[in-house]
Amino acid sequence: MKVSLLSENLQKKIIFLNHAVSTRGQLPILSNFLIEAKKGILSIKATDLEIGININIPAKIEEEGVVAIPAKTFSELISIIPSGKINLCLKKEGLELLGEKIKTYFQVSPSEDFPKLYENIGEEIITIKKEMVDREFPKIVFAASTDTARPALSGVLTREEKGKLLFVATDGYRLSLKKYTMDAKEKPVDTISLLVPSRVIKELVLMSKEEGVIKIYGSKQSNQIIFLQNETTLVGRLIEAEFPAFEKIIPTTFSTKIVFEREDLQKAVKVCFLFAREAANIVRLSVRKDKAIVSSNTPSVGENTVEVDVKTTGEEAEIAFNARYLLDLFSNINDETMSFEMNGPLSPGVFKIDKDESFLHLIMPIRVQGES
Repeated sequence: MKVSLLSENLQKKIIFLNHAVSTRGQLPILSNFLIEAKKGILSIKATDLEIGININIPAKIEEEGVVAIPAKTFSELISIIPSGKINLCLKKEGLELLGEKIKTYFQVSPSEDFPKLYENIGEEIITIKKEMVDREFPKIVFAASTDTARPALSGVLTREEKGKLLFVATDGYRLSLKKYTMDAKEKPVDTISLLVPSRVIKELVLMSKEEGVIKIYGSKQSNQIIFLQNETTLVGRLIEAEFPAFEKIIPTTFSTKIVFEREDLQKAVKVCFLFAREAANIVRLSVRKDKAIVSSNTPSVGENTVEVDVKTTGEEAEIAFNARYLLDLFSNINDETMSFEMNGPLSPGVFKIDKDESFLHLIMPIRVQGES
């Protein structure tokens, strides 16, 4: 292998690639990057067997070759060396990196020990706009469970439904749902229903910061999903579990509704959370005519009440929530005006973005003393 390229081209990509490097010691080869020089492209791969990432960088290839080198040290070195031309050359001592006033050798491992990211890319399922991923997916993925013992709840359901793409995530206590209307270029070649790990979706959001559409491929043989954007490939293994039937828990009517400014209610919950931390994070939301009262009470700390201006429709009502769930929601929404709908203290509360029927977030209430 003998390659020359610009270090700044590598620096732009290497941070994202690090997300797939394994930190576990059972398989030492997974702590390496697989670097391959071929046909004018330097490709670098990383995987922890749960996700895999490949980046392609234009380079001048004098001799083709492939080698595995320690990922952490290589990445840290690339991040601090000056911009400019660098040369990579495989020698007996190891992989030589030669730059301006710097010369480094990396120990190498057998490239054949590095696992393939995928056997074949499979069929193209759909092409989606990066803006949709960047803007909408953060509203969904945070609601997925982080408990790996409940695999069905640790993913994002992606399903075609009446010409729309439906994205749903839930941890059993809250649920986010988004219906995305596809244009003609985005419509899938076949009906799809996939359960994608939330970690893969989070990495996809980071990948979508680049310009360019995202093509999605599926491989039934390996049960994998593959995202391709420009010269970056993200590979994840689909979850083989049945997503819970969620439709029946979403209320279709309501007895109380408020329209509010997200920032106002977010600040109120933050203030009350200071007093709720010692009491299971419970905050009360009391709906009155044209105002909502957020309150918390901890005997060992004190109590707090904050009023928020709202537009009220329907009955006055009270409900209690885990404050952390409310703050998670508000921190992942950029829209200014939202609405909240409920049917009493023991029914799920539904948050929506004002004048946007394509999104909702449901939170299960907390039963507090005196409610029935």
